[in-house]
Amino acid sequence: MPSETAPRTAHGLLDAILAPTGEVATDVLRPAVREHTREAYNALYRTPQVLPAPVLHALAVVTAEWQGSGALAAWHRAQGADPSLAAADAPADPALAALRDHVDLLSVSPALVIQEDQQRLAEAGHDATTVVLISQLVAFESHLQRLVTGLAVLEGLEAPDALAPSRAPRSRGRRAEHGGTTRTGRTRPAAYTRGQLQWEPWVDVPSEDELTEEQRDSFASKASTNSVYFRMLSLTPGITRARSALDNAIFLPRDGLPKAERELAAAVTSKVNDCIYCASVHARKAAGLSKREADVDALLAAELGRDGDWIAADLAPLAAAQDPRWGSIATAAAELSRPRPALREEHVTDLREQGLDEAQIADALCAAGFFAWANRLMLSLGEPSHPDA
Repeated sequence: MPSETAPRTAHGLLDAILAPTGEVATDVLRPAVREHTREAYNALYRTPQVLPAPVLHALAVVTAEWQGSGALAAWHRAQGADPSLAAADAPADPALAALRDHVDLLSVSPALVIQEDQQRLAEAGHDATTVVLISQLVAFESHLQRLVTGLAVLEGLEAPDALAPSRAPRSRGRRAEHGGTTRTGRTRPAAYTRGQLQWEPWVDVPSEDELTEEQRDSFASKASTNSVYFRMLSLTPGITRARSALDNAIFLPRDGLPKAERELAAAVTSKVNDCIYCASVHARKAAGLSKREADVDALLAAELGRDGDWIAADLAPLAAAQDPRWGSIATAAAELSRPRPALREEHVTDLREQGLDEAQIADALCAAGFFAWANRLMLSLGEPSHPDA
């Protein structure tokens, strides 16, 4: 791999956050993916929120450091991040300390977030809008980093690492809660499945009658107003509108990588992040589009041993039962989905050898990157359950 390092990594950090002046260094990403990622960035950081921009940029620095992105950490510091939040010591303000603790956990081990973590935020004075905003921030930054990492690898550039914070995240000693019952008494799934699941929020969600027109519009392209998940996300309407459009831009086009393989990448990412709900939806789609139910079931059944932070070190089982093409897609998606992405040139070379062109590879990486976002929302704001009988 060439030793050249871009100052802000790939394409000048996505052309200084997705080419705000229209100057684009590469067209390997779909234009709509650039456009809607930029809209999400602007909605999050350049539109007034319930938290000031210096706090938001500082929490983005925290996520970037946990996930290993020196470029994004430097970017957010340059945007005026509050230095106290990214310092080694805990912030003096208990409300900000609670936010940083939560960002630590969600950046490293999203599957270990539990309802009590949301209660701690509430006890520190944060309302439902703030809670959703913080999940959106960490999830969006996780997606953004994977765009930067993926483009860097496609270009043969080395992305500078960031050192992880020296403090221990609040994940130590926890295990993900699979099985048992939810707070409403429904049965929580104990294993991965292609079956239909439902999802229950841990935060207060607006009713259909309480939604503003802006909130309704934020997810109109994705779901009806009876979707509790999207009504919850409508608490951050600008970000949700951009996210809804980005979802469609990645997964709906008929050209490029076959849709079944984009869904495969989404299901693989969901396995790495241990999101049973998202895996069920996208494994079902991958199986339906490909007619390869046995291969998808083998993916869902793959056992991933996890460490004290619930991170899977060996991701090889995800590709073990697949043919070379699906195995290469699964491996690339999995390596990109690690808490500190580990996609390498050899993974992209394998994809090329399986007949994928640059645009199709970008489709696969975008699908995996988007589910770094989707999984963190699902895992941090609620839990899955089996439908009522």
